[in-house]
Amino acid sequence: MAKKNKSALKEKKGVSVSEITNISSIKSIQDRRKAEIDTDTLIAKILDNDITALSRAITLIESKNSQHLEKANTIIKECLPHSNNSIRIGITGVPGVGKSTFIETFGSHLTQLGKRVAVLAIDPSSTITKGSILGDKTRMDALVKDKNAFIRPSASGESLGGVARKTRESIILCEAAGFDVIIIETVGVGQSETTVHSMVDFFLLLKLSGAGDELQGIKRGIIEMADSIAINKADGDNLKKAKIAKVEFNRALHLYPEKSSKWQPKVTICSALHNEGIDEIWDIILNYVEITKKNKYFNQKRNEQNKFWLIQTIENQLKSEFFNSPKIKKELIKQLKLIETNKTTPFTAADYLLSLT
Repeated sequence: MAKKNKSALKEKKGVSVSEITNISSIKSIQDRRKAEIDTDTLIAKILDNDITALSRAITLIESKNSQHLEKANTIIKECLPHSNNSIRIGITGVPGVGKSTFIETFGSHLTQLGKRVAVLAIDPSSTITKGSILGDKTRMDALVKDKNAFIRPSASGESLGGVARKTRESIILCEAAGFDVIIIETVGVGQSETTVHSMVDFFLLLKLSGAGDELQGIKRGIIEMADSIAINKADGDNLKKAKIAKVEFNRALHLYPEKSSKWQPKVTICSALHNEGIDEIWDIILNYVEITKKNKYFNQKRNEQNKFWLIQTIENQLKSEFFNSPKIKKELIKQLKLIETNKTTPFTAADYLLSLT
């Protein structure tokens, strides 16, 4: 008599779909997502400080769908008169400098002072898979639970240095939603500083001591853009090194010509992990705002930003229209094949494609 098969691989009866989920509930959610987006309602909710509406609006402006773009432009236009009432702070630094920890500690300090803080964190996208982890909400666990804080991680996409293409529009929406401080975190790969500098009022550079980073910072010229340098992780055995680095950076800053803002960049030390020196950084920012508003530089810089945004928006639109043209798509494939077989050069091919527009 044959033995009964008792293999662990034997297929067993599974649980039916109806037992693990409610199909009607899923359909209801899908129907709501497909429902027409009422821009007037969305705008009203944003102006009423509704975080859900703000998140939905930012999703719209990040969308590549042409219908979404039209709605996003309407929302931005209506929110624009209610913007320009915050302090925009750019924060950059090499990977490992502690940007996320610093932003969480700094943001929590501001919310305790009664400020509403929005963090627009740019996550680097893979050049291979185009994917992005978007892990800032995980790293800023305490701040994400703060009712006076809003954290929005965005994939950098293919834009220069990892700065998300729609960050500027997101700033406008966050300001319209009543946020007092907008923090923009760069990916910290050394390429995005210029773009972030063009969209903020105050540019904070986080540095490390004892990591060979002092001369690197001077060589790259990032110090020229910094309104303040904060040497992070100044605690424990690293405190002495941080103080030495502070002296070195102060010396370096005096070698640079005076800024048009008439502001002398400050160097300070801090420990985001132990919440030390954070209040001093906020005092530096307030001092900067007071001085630059008094000498009219603050508004002048905002106007320059708007001009820069206009030119860059035109460039992005022209680039998008060019590569999305069916004629260009077809001819581009042909030119790429000619380049592969050495029958033309990239420069000749580019001239030919541009002549088709």
